[in-house]
This record gives sequence, structure tokens and C-alpha cells, in this order.
Amino acid sequence: MKSIKWPLLFFALASAACMMGTGIAIGYRSLTGILASIVALVIVMGFGFTTKKKMREQGKL
Repeated sequence: MKSIKWPLLFFALASAACMMGTGIAIGYRSLTGILASIVALVIVMGFGFTTKKKMREQGKL
């Protein structure tokens, strides 16, 4: 088993938390919470993909 890539793990957990936040906001019927969670999800996943690309280009993956 290869070593854990901590930054990528952090982005994965943060993305999962944003998805859970969306579900919770739907449960509370909060439109602002839903929109905020979706925007946060897009931002976190975007940073995760760019970080993965940079790590791949540097040969760390």
C-alpha cells in the first residue's frame, strides 16, 4: 500500500462534508444553506483537482 496523500485526503473529506451540508440544508428547507453548500462543494473540489494536477506534474503521484 502506498503512502497517504494528506492534502488529497483533506479535500476528499471536505467535499464529503459539503455534500452532507447540502443534505442537511435540504432537510431544514434552507435555500441559502443549499446554495452555500453547493458553492463550497464546487470550490473545494476545484482546489482538490488542481492540487492533484500539480502533484501529478511534480511527480508526487
